[in-house]
Amino acid sequence: MGKLIRCITSDGLVMATALDSTDIVAEAEKLHKSSAVVTAALGRLLTATSMMGNALKGKSNTITVKIDGDGPAGALIAVADSQGDVRGYAVNPVVEIPLKDNGKLDVCGAVGTQGTLFVIKDLGLKEPYNGFVPISTGEIAEDIAAYYAISEQIPTVCALGVLVNPDLTVRVAGGYIIQLLPAAHGYEEVISKLENNIKVMKPITTLLDEGKTIEEIVKIALTGFEVEVLEEQTAAYKCNCSRVRFEKALKSLNQEELTEMANEMEKAETVCQFCGSVYTFTSDEIRSFLKK
Repeated sequence: MGKLIRCITSDGLVMATALDSTDIVAEAEKLHKSSAVVTAALGRLLTATSMMGNALKGKSNTITVKIDGDGPAGALIAVADSQGDVRGYAVNPVVEIPLKDNGKLDVCGAVGTQGTLFVIKDLGLKEPYNGFVPISTGEIAEDIAAYYAISEQIPTVCALGVLVNPDLTVRVAGGYIIQLLPAAHGYEEVISKLENNIKVMKPITTLLDEGKTIEEIVKIALTGFEVEVLEEQTAAYKCNCSRVRFEKALKSLNQEELTEMANEMEKAETVCQFCGSVYTFTSDEIRSFLKK
């Protein structure tokens, strides 16, 4: 399981969330059998979405983050609950493109630099909250920061990273989101201090690979601040699919579609995009849905 912490500076000016998502991203790679660059891209999105979900207050609240770019990976989607448990997938999990000139995986090349980042929050109200911003870089961390700045007017620093082994397994993964609280507005020295800290920090994958804990990483990012840990918990890659959910989805089809399905096949197989679980329905079961 991943380890997630939420922190605040003692002066009440800065909030930070950090996550060691190595196990989460490793499970995603195992389920989707993704290529290295897609593992890196989806892993970044899963990490960010888990932290964003953990910021929700209601136990049944969920958040969906979709980055729909013009790259060969197609849309990437992640869904998290308020615990930080998360699931996700890429439309095209296997993409092979050249490395960047610096030898790193070309995440923005896989995601694309044109498109939209969508955020949907289900807060238990009549209608979900919907926000969206244009993709700024396709590197995902910068896109998440841009979403907060533009759509929610919250100054935000986001760092995300996934280090993939030559055998395509995940070596380390993690991220942090640092945000200025309303009380910090106008405190230019706070902003300057944060900017200087982030400027000289090593990439989060380097820090994790060196054995740094997420608490240590937050304290590096917040050098010069007194940091208090508010919450510490585990988060996991967790899918909530079930046969009942897929049955409800089939029942939502119109009568013509169900009749055609029942007449043309002895059984219908439905596959969960998040975890690959297969649920089979016989033609007789599908016909029974017509009577309800």
